[in-house]
Amino acid sequence: MTLARTLEAAEAAAPVESLDVVARMLKERLGAASVSFLITDFNGSSVVRLGAAGSVDIGEPAERIALRGTLYDDVIRSQRPGVEDTGEDALVRIVAPVTNRGDAIGLLELFLPTAPDAEVMREIGETAHALAYIVITNRPFTDVYQWGRRTRPLSLAAEIQHRLLPASLACEAAQFTVAGALEPADHVGGDTFDYVIDRDTVQLSVTDAMGHDVAAALLATLVVGALRRARRAGADLQEQASQADAAMREHGRAGYVTGQLLRISLLDGTTEFINAGHPWPLRLRDGEVTQIVPKIDLPFGVLNPHTYRVQTLDLRPGDRLVMLTDGMLERNADSVNLPDLIVRTQALHPREAARTLIGAIVDAGDGHLDDDATVMCLDWHGIRHVQRAAATGADLADASLPSGQ
Repeated sequence: MTLARTLEAAEAAAPVESLDVVARMLKERLGAASVSFLITDFNGSSVVRLGAAGSVDIGEPAERIALRGTLYDDVIRSQRPGVEDTGEDALVRIVAPVTNRGDAIGLLELFLPTAPDAEVMREIGETAHALAYIVITNRPFTDVYQWGRRTRPLSLAAEIQHRLLPASLACEAAQFTVAGALEPADHVGGDTFDYVIDRDTVQLSVTDAMGHDVAAALLATLVVGALRRARRAGADLQEQASQADAAMREHGRAGYVTGQLLRISLLDGTTEFINAGHPWPLRLRDGEVTQIVPKIDLPFGVLNPHTYRVQTLDLRPGDRLVMLTDGMLERNADSVNLPDLIVRTQALHPREAARTLIGAIVDAGDGHLDDDATVMCLDWHGIRHVQRAAATGADLADASLPSGQ
């Protein structure tokens, strides 16, 4: 059951049945009593079991399985397969992470008649990795995966908001690891985050639209669309901010959006940074958290056109940068010491650290938020040494990374 055969079999099936095909292959190959895929929900606190295609009723709410204190939670956090063998002729349970570039998509769960050896575990791990590609490939064609991520009904504003987020909420690369998390308020406040990796740069943004509900979601749609359009046209950071500001003034109906834009060179590690009336970021370095105090420009859409100042940001290998929205600083969150929590979660993957920070704010509000709470967590590992050659383009002269995280 090679990776190529698994992907080929899944591609030959209808998008909604691709997981069923892989499950049948595993059952036949390993003699499994059952095989299932569990998808993580939007906030990463639970999973939903996706049964056979014919048994999924997207007209009914997805059945939520809470993660806290379970084998599922251990596997997602550690990103290592878990084996549960109670003996006494009981089936052996194996749970493997379904992850692509740090984005924890879900879990593969099997029940086998006997404990697996190293070769079987390797095959299960490879299949779980293949499932990540299968889900990513097929989710644009069906609502089943989106249904599975909704463990509670979404308002119209929340639906718009989620569609503005990047398709993968986390990404790992040689130079960095980035992850974002968002918890909508009871009345959605228009927070978004975004990132993109180009040949020579990684760009991040965090934005917060004024107001709540659909009005805020529409403002967020406008500014995210303007930023992406400018970015994809090759505009530099200053021009991206200017176009977002112009779009807001022309179409925003007197609304405004705060934001932070960050652009990091993957060649030499230099950074460009714009703050448009947004809360200041926090940097973790050598076990200490420092608040970065930039020059602050006006939010997008406020008053007359003005020039956004591009600043530099000191980022070194081993640093963790945390960008957030003001929902993380609301009065109900006063009991949460964010700098202390950032230090205490420094050993966690940015994906888990971001979720932990969001979870602390939600707990402080007894499960209710007056404003959206959003976090982007970036670990900077360092640059690759790249040699430019006019005839051949970019060649990697030294793929080793400097010491850091």
